[in-house]
Amino acid sequence: MLIVPITSFDLSVHPEKWETFFNRTWPFYKAWFLKEGPTARPGYLTSLGAFEKHFPELVDTYKSLCEQIGGGDLASRYLSMYSPPPYMSGCSQLAWVKDVPLLIRNYDYSPRYFEGAFVKTNWLKPVMGMTDCNWGLLDGVNEDGLCASLTFGGRRITGIGFGIPLIVRYCLETCSTTAEAIEKLMEIPAHMAYNITLLDANLDYATIFFVPGGPNQLTRMAVGTNHQNEVNWSDYAIMTQTVERRALLDAALLNPAETADSIIHKFLQPPLFNTAYEKAFGTLYTAIYSPVTKGVTLMWQSKKIHQTLGDFKEHKHKIKLRANANRLLAT
Repeated sequence: MLIVPITSFDLSVHPEKWETFFNRTWPFYKAWFLKEGPTARPGYLTSLGAFEKHFPELVDTYKSLCEQIGGGDLASRYLSMYSPPPYMSGCSQLAWVKDVPLLIRNYDYSPRYFEGAFVKTNWLKPVMGMTDCNWGLLDGVNEDGLCASLTFGGRRITGIGFGIPLIVRYCLETCSTTAEAIEKLMEIPAHMAYNITLLDANLDYATIFFVPGGPNQLTRMAVGTNHQNEVNWSDYAIMTQTVERRALLDAALLNPAETADSIIHKFLQPPLFNTAYEKAFGTLYTAIYSPVTKGVTLMWQSKKIHQTLGDFKEHKHKIKLRANANRLLAT
């Protein structure tokens, strides 16, 4: 039995909680950031220059967060998320625009490296989502109803660029629609292959493939799993069933009998729901974002937590995970 905490906190009301959150996780992130040695990561001035070029609207927020935790060189380089060490997660995601418009995603990863923090902020605009790397986002929604989530793109190559959680954060902080997000994100380099699926209040959706060392690719796909145009890493694809998961979701989109409820049910069952936690491929949560209500339901097989930007509640929960049992319990 594995227990993973899920904590919701509102930084727009309690900004001081971010420092506590950072200090709790920093020893683990510091070890990860330094695992290839301190000189393997770009220096502060290089990182700041790249940040200013690609995320100009977020510069003041970034500097304020660095100052909040003492302004040290190492922590500031880490928070820039510029060319960090490699990492990857699983995940399935779908922009559903039929009966009830929703962005639905499963986040598949190791419980050991999961922050478990669902946070509301009001830095450039009200945003809420599941955090990663302390201020990046795995998925989220903003006050305009723009929803975004990420999946690993299934390539082993790395390049010069930013960690994808920061790109999701930037998207939701500065964009109101899918069209605006596309215009901004297509020119931002990511350090690894990732996919971001977007859905806005106008029911416009897209999936962007981020390709390290190459141009990002815009698709009008509603589905994202763990490959892009083709499978580039066959062993990983077989282990994660990325082709099978995409095929299942593609088929569901074409089935007139499918509804939002039936799609959500699929996300709680194999092959979309996974329990290989020891292989860093277990479903830690299902998130169901609404571009209409600006809300989210975090779901497990026996638990639901609902939040909206207009009625955000702070709380703590303990999620009990049972590996390789196709069950997940929450208390």
